[in-house]
Formats: sequence, structure tokens, C-alpha cells
Amino acid sequence: MISSVRGQVASIGLDHAVVEVGGVGFAVQATPHTLATLRRGEQAALATALVVREDSLTLFGFADTEARDLFWLLQTVSGIGPRLALATLAVLEPAQLRAALADGNLTVLTQVPGIGRKGAERLCIELRDKVGALPAGAESPVAPAAGAVRGSVVEALVGLGFPVKQAEQTVDGVLAADAGADTAGVLRQALATLGRKR
Repeated sequence: MISSVRGQVASIGLDHAVVEVGGVGFAVQATPHTLATLRRGEQAALATALVVREDSLTLFGFADTEARDLFWLLQTVSGIGPRLALATLAVLEPAQLRAALADGNLTVLTQVPGIGRKGAERLCIELRDKVGALPAGAESPVAPAAGAVRGSVVEALVGLGFPVKQAEQTVDGVLAADAGADTAGVLRQALATLGRKR
């Protein structure tokens, strides 16, 4: 199991970064929030989770071990795979996710694309007690510039299937109302806005 990687960031893409470790470049899937803390050419340390399938090995990276532990915990619920678990952590910060699961807050959980009311209920029922047993971690993200936030969030929304123009307009509207929001916050607000329009 590859539980962490530390090395120079070779490249940063829409949904992943390549981290060079000992001459080997590891493609690490990550949330926009995590990617926004990375800088090409600089050193990075990520907690990771290796998901093994018959036809693939996929490495997922997180800013801290708390997010990684929640990523694994989410997948213990039927119908939640690694992609949906990562999408959940892209929309909800670990503290918000913990609170929503502990309180049974279906409104917060259904903000995640792909999680409906029944799925949210199942998450609460199955994880309410387990989430309290996980150790809580402290995140210290690097605050990205507004331009970087806009680009990251627009790319993430386009990756989720929204048209480029609609994604740009929505993100611009969120930033106009809350210029100091971080990547995760802007993404959450944008998804909430787009969800109301559908």
C-alpha cells in the first residue's frame, strides 16, 4: 500500500498532479482544493490511497490523513466508489462531512453530484457512528490567488459535465459575492448554484 508520497511536483492537471519520487512520476488523483495547494517545481507531501482494480491501479492524494481516512470510510457504503468518494471530499471539507454525517444533515450531503436523498440517508445510517472514531486532523492549506481559484473551479465543473460558459459565469458570480473564498468554498457554492438551476 502506498500511504504517502513526497517529491517534486512535475505537473498539475485538471484532476491530478504528477509527483516525482525517486525518479518515478506518480499520477495522483486529487480534489481541486488539494491541487490548489501544489506548485509546479516545488516539493509536496500528500497522504495517499491506492485503489486496486483488475485493470488499473489508481493513486488518490489528499492534503492530510483525515481526508484520506474519510475517503476510505465513504467507500465502505454500498454504491460509493472512489470517484464519488473523491467528489464528496471536493464539495465538503472533512469537518463539514463529519458534521453532516453525525447530524444526519441530508441537505448538505445531497449537494454532492451523484448523491441523492436515499444515498445520503444510507451514508448517515452506516457512517454516523464510525465517523466519530476517526482521528480529526488539522489542515493548513496554502491560500491560492483568486485567478488560480477561478481556473481550478471552472476546470473542475467542466470535468463534471457542465458547459464552459455556464461554469465560468457561475464561478464569476460566486467570486463577486465572496472574493476571499478558497477553491473548495467556491466549488461548493458553484455546485449549489448550478444544482438549483437544473
